[in-house]
Amino acid sequence: MDTRQLAALVAVVDRASFSQAAEQLGVTQPAVSLAIRALEKRLGATLLDRSGRTVQPTEAGRAAYRHAQRILAAEDDLLRALDEGASDVTGQLLLGVSSGPAERVLPALLGAFRERHPDVHVALRVDDTDSVIALVVERQVELGVVGAERPHRSLLFEPFLHDEVVLCVPTGHPFADRVITLDELRAAPLVVQQEGSGVRAVMERELRRVGVRPRDLNIVAELGLTESTKAAVEAGIGVCFISRLSMEREVAEGLVAAATVDGLRTSRTLFTVRLVHRPSSRSTQAFLEFARAELGDRAAPVGDGPPGPVRGGRVG
Repeated sequence: MDTRQLAALVAVVDRASFSQAAEQLGVTQPAVSLAIRALEKRLGATLLDRSGRTVQPTEAGRAAYRHAQRILAAEDDLLRALDEGASDVTGQLLLGVSSGPAERVLPALLGAFRERHPDVHVALRVDDTDSVIALVVERQVELGVVGAERPHRSLLFEPFLHDEVVLCVPTGHPFADRVITLDELRAAPLVVQQEGSGVRAVMERELRRVGVRPRDLNIVAELGLTESTKAAVEAGIGVCFISRLSMEREVAEGLVAAATVDGLRTSRTLFTVRLVHRPSSRSTQAFLEFARAELGDRAAPVGDGPPGPVRGGRVG
């Protein structure tokens, strides 16, 4: 059986769209349609319901989807086994990283990893959490490091690193090095990161828990990710929630300071994310083992994340 046809089926079911599946696979939409028709002819069953606004699997399609995932995983496993025939760690390390851990933690880890394994070629993509998760789903990267979980039936999230979300304020600001009240937060000019940011998702969830809605806040700007929001704080535009790990250098240089908000739980876990049925390559497995050893006490043990489902549904 042609695994390219199976990959087309998995992509269409995951994306609920022929056009988006074609974009994910890097082929034309007619090529995807042809692959699905050939697979349906081979199996003697209609696999997709094309009558609605989105493409949905039939009962036979759902069964074929599950088996296709396992067959594609077996193919990945074979390639990985062949790769492991070499004595040294080689090949590509394909990573997607959200902007918080991409600031300092991941570059330092990757630099040290490359010193130990110079024959590994590192390809790093930096984006917001939702975009990195999409890259994993689309198989453009093998492993993601993100600031929040997103339910998805094909994904596995594992705790990676402990972090804390703090309020980044200018040096000399009345909030600097203080625990402030929710009323003080409501009145302060606030800069927020763009939709899809892990920090934003974590803090919006935490603020909802204590009864604070976005419209209760004095939001003066919505910018990009970590670098732009830190620059806005340094320029005096407002204060912003940010990963403590990503502002260590600026705090040490006296450019910004940190504050916390009374009643908010600010500790968080950064997660690795990968496809459930895609076995890790040798380079990815070596990097994860190396990273956990290097991080030491800052590493989050697997199983240490917050409760709640991490599978079942689509990226939201």
